[in-house]
This record gives sequence, C-alpha cells and structure tokens, in this order.
Amino acid sequence: MAVTLEHPTYEFWKLTIGAAATIGIYSVLYRETKFYRFFEHMFLGLAAGWSITALWTENLYQNWWLKLVGSQAEGTEKAQPGYWAWIMILPLGFLAYTIFSRKHNWLSRIPIGILIGLGSGQAILNWFKLYGPQIDNSIKTVVPTVNDSALVPSKLGADAARLAEIANNVYVSQAINNVIFLFTLLSVFSYFIFCTEFKNKFMKSTTVAGRLILMVGFGAIFGATVMTRFALLIDRMYFVWVEWFIEKVLQR
Repeated sequence: MAVTLEHPTYEFWKLTIGAAATIGIYSVLYRETKFYRFFEHMFLGLAAGWSITALWTENLYQNWWLKLVGSQAEGTEKAQPGYWAWIMILPLGFLAYTIFSRKHNWLSRIPIGILIGLGSGQAILNWFKLYGPQIDNSIKTVVPTVNDSALVPSKLGADAARLAEIANNVYVSQAINNVIFLFTLLSVFSYFIFCTEFKNKFMKSTTVAGRLILMVGFGAIFGATVMTRFALLIDRMYFVWVEWFIEKVLQR
C-alpha cells in the first residue's frame, strides 16, 4: 500500500524525526556530543540548501530573470517587456568568484566595490527614513496651550473639527509627558559627551541620570530577548511533549 503525505504513518515519522532533531539540538545544554553535532550538521546542510533555493525563487527570479526575459502581469493579458541590459549583472556576479584564484582575485574587488557603494547609499537613505521622523518627533512643546482640561479629551463620537482641535492642542498631561521625555533625551545625550569633563554638579547628575536611564532601557531589551528565547523553547517543548509524545506516541 502506498504511503501518501496524509497517511498517519508518514505523519508519525515526520513528527518523530522533528522531535529527535529538536532534542538533538537542545542536547548541547548538557554538553557538545556527537549526537548534537549530527543534528547541527544536518541543520546547516538543510539551511544551505534552502538558502540556495530561496536565493533563486525570492530574489534572482523576481528581481533579475523576469526583468531580463520579461513577464506578464498577473490577472492581465499585458506582457511586461524584458531588457537585455540586465544580462550585464551576470558577469559581475561571476567576478566575485575570482576571489578563489590567486592570480585573478583582484577582479573580485569590482563587484564588492559596487555592492559597498550601493549599500552605503542605501544605508544612508534608510538611516534618514528611520531616524529622521524620530528626530522630528523629539521636538515637543512643554507649555500647555489649553488649561481648561488637564487630560486629553475623549475622541469617541467627536467630529472632524473636534478631532483636529484635540490634535493641535497640548494639554497639561501631555506637557508633563513632554517634559519627562525631553529630560530623558537630554540626559542620555549628555552621557555620550566624552570630549570634556563635567565639573558642574548639575551636569554630573544629568550624566548619571542618563546612564541609569540607559541601563533601564538595555535591561528591558535584554528581558525582551530572554522572553523571546523562552517563547521559542516553550513552543518546541509543546511540539515534543504534546504534538509528538502525547498525541502520536501514547495514542499509537
């Protein structure tokens, strides 16, 4: 009898191999053994094969091949023309492999230089797109524009004119938050001024406050990282104990 992908036997052995691989990878917590190295090498081999496939299907095919030979827009009968100039990327890509030649390895610097140049320009653009709005939003008003309400009024049921009025005003609670934000921002900035030594007590206190704020921020980031690792661990343990051992092994 042929075993299909939906057959219970295939499902059982698929989960069994997955559970064995999970246990094998986590066995490094005990020590690095041949059992762990086997699954480590298997994972690296699968990752390398998947990367090669993903390189073509998710990158080269869409961003190079279809632009070279042309394509047809999905759901339409209009074809997109191809451009032969895209073929020039192929020899540039092959030049990168001349790094394995002692005589011609200098040619590999050509595509590397092009990639570094394009990457640098893209990095600068991405930097402004990411941090530009943050710099703009750091300029906040610390003086409330209205004093009739300490808290921001509810926007529930408000018309467009009322929403615009609420957005354009700074209420007392918002002004207090803005003062705290600016104090935090300036304290952290003062901590990174290393070109001079502060002798003023106020500036010393400000740098100490900035260091403490940074420690709180880094602690929160580290805590979130640990929680992410625990979430992955809980998911894999649920797979091993529930999806495989309880549902498949004990009920088999």
